[in-house]
Amino acid sequence: MNTRPSASSHEAPAESHERRTQLSRHLGLREDDALLVIDMQCDFLPGGALGVPAGDQVIAPLNSYIDAFAARDLPIFFTRDWHPQNHCSFETAGGRWPPHCVRDTAGAAWAPGLRIPRNARIISKAQEPTAEAYSGFSGTQLLQKLRDLNVKRVFVGGLATDYCVHDTVVDARSHGFEVVVLADACRAVNAQPGDETRAIDDMLAHGAALLEASQVAPPAS
Repeated sequence: MNTRPSASSHEAPAESHERRTQLSRHLGLREDDALLVIDMQCDFLPGGALGVPAGDQVIAPLNSYIDAFAARDLPIFFTRDWHPQNHCSFETAGGRWPPHCVRDTAGAAWAPGLRIPRNARIISKAQEPTAEAYSGFSGTQLLQKLRDLNVKRVFVGGLATDYCVHDTVVDARSHGFEVVVLADACRAVNAQPGDETRAIDDMLAHGAALLEASQVAPPAS
């Protein structure tokens, strides 16, 4: 598991703490919130086996959200594809995707530079050869863990908007959670033109809220 310090090397601890708490206040975080970071793995970054265009651009905003949630000691979940070598989604097994995120390989590792707090909760999905799982809820203990923690609202970012982010958001709404999609911390595959727009529209139709980057930036000091 990758670990990274919560502050950049040139940032004083007091400045880092103030930045985190400022973003926390700006987001209006509550005691029943959790952050879901979706599939930030090497194979989904540009140059990876199933790279999402500009997928690496979400690392910095995600780190800011991770810091803000950690500053409040709120739960942070990281989902990941954790495929067997013969997973049904692979072209070699009759699926639509090239082999990717095979468990314990470099492609399945966390994105370089992504901060993983020591108390992060890891949700591995799509581990069965014959079952696909785009949603972080599919075949995992995510729902039970959120309920055990009395979570009522989830903030969601990661890869990709039109697949695993979308399906996780729709499932979260079906389970009764309030959902905030972090627009600046998501990127889409867009296998077909317009897939990203359709995914966002569908998430909104299911009752999710979309937090735009302009709404996220803390006020200038």
